[in-house]
Amino acid sequence: MSEQANDQQKKQALKPMAGVKILDLATMLAGPFVSTILGEFGADVIKVELPGTGGSSRQHGTMTGAGSSMVWLSEQRNKKCITLDLRTPKGKELAKRLIADMDIVVENFMPGTLERWGLGYDVLKEINPDLILVRVTAYGQTGPYIDRPGFARIAHAFAGLSYLAGEPDGRPVMPGSTSLGDYITGVYGALGALLAYTARNRYGVGQYVDIGLYEGVFRMLDEMISAYAKNGFIRQRLGADTTNHVPHSHYQTKDDQWIALACTDNKMWQRMCKAMNREDLLAPERYEKMAQRIKGRDEVNAIVSEFCRSMDRDDLLAHCLKLEVPIGPINNVADIYTDPHFLARKNFVEIVVPGEGPVTVANVIPHLSETPGEIKWLGAKFGEHNMEIYRDQLGLSEAEIADLQKSGVI
Repeated sequence: MSEQANDQQKKQALKPMAGVKILDLATMLAGPFVSTILGEFGADVIKVELPGTGGSSRQHGTMTGAGSSMVWLSEQRNKKCITLDLRTPKGKELAKRLIADMDIVVENFMPGTLERWGLGYDVLKEINPDLILVRVTAYGQTGPYIDRPGFARIAHAFAGLSYLAGEPDGRPVMPGSTSLGDYITGVYGALGALLAYTARNRYGVGQYVDIGLYEGVFRMLDEMISAYAKNGFIRQRLGADTTNHVPHSHYQTKDDQWIALACTDNKMWQRMCKAMNREDLLAPERYEKMAQRIKGRDEVNAIVSEFCRSMDRDDLLAHCLKLEVPIGPINNVADIYTDPHFLARKNFVEIVVPGEGPVTVANVIPHLSETPGEIKWLGAKFGEHNMEIYRDQLGLSEAEIADLQKSGVI
């Protein structure tokens, strides 16, 4: 083995979360994504599903020929899957035995559910004082709306994002056909778990992490709440445009493709004017300053649109990028699949799944130079790791396991 290959093998063996044990009780997407992120970087994740029915994301999204869903395979990667009914007395006792040995537990039931099952944070803390409990819900663990159900679409709407999405004279639209709020919440949940884990190592305290599905979305709406509190400004839908920058939009090209342009300051605008051979627009009485361009949004957009419509997309991109204008193509997934930059960065990867064959999924991010994450396997089969966890880890006999299966506990 070459020295370079040996170094790479050593890096692959180093995982930031190695040795961290996580019990994933969550369903669907936002909660499970917390442990998915941590599992990519070495955490040992046990995924709990309800006996008989399994996790809801097993049947969510595009189904494969072998009966799994792409969502399940991708978003439950690297997890050991067991079945367990927490609502039963025996199931609760098994859960307590597992939790006693865990660093982190992730759940996303309605507030009060774990408490009704006798597995509230106060109980879990008695079992394991160092435990970190990540609680993902629609509206958080406090406040007047805690009993309301919610999904990503509701979170987008409640947090203010959907109000901003769409054309000025049209209805609010879904900000992309994706569960953005779920993924944002998962990232914040993982961050919360890491912060709590760091605090535990420093100060010796366990704690719970409380995140509402709407909160991560709201946190990412830049100055919206500040501007309203200061002067009552209510940001409105602007279609492809944005409030504080012009030109900063999407424009069609001669060959009926689309590009994204972002002139976020006067320097970028100067480069764009040079690209358009319209440096007359930089005159003090025209559109030299951002405030002038915001006021003259329609005319500026019309000028930029006319220029973009004069060239095919690839020619326009090459011309503008040569002058360091911030511009990029508006890709669909077919464009992404063959884009050399996505390929060079290995942003998606093909994993062979037994019984399924090759499955392409989004790869691990962020990229760590010395302790990178990895995908060891995609979403496991229903109850695949029951024997490993119940027999090998908890020490149950095969007869005990068979009895638990017969009674519907696992």
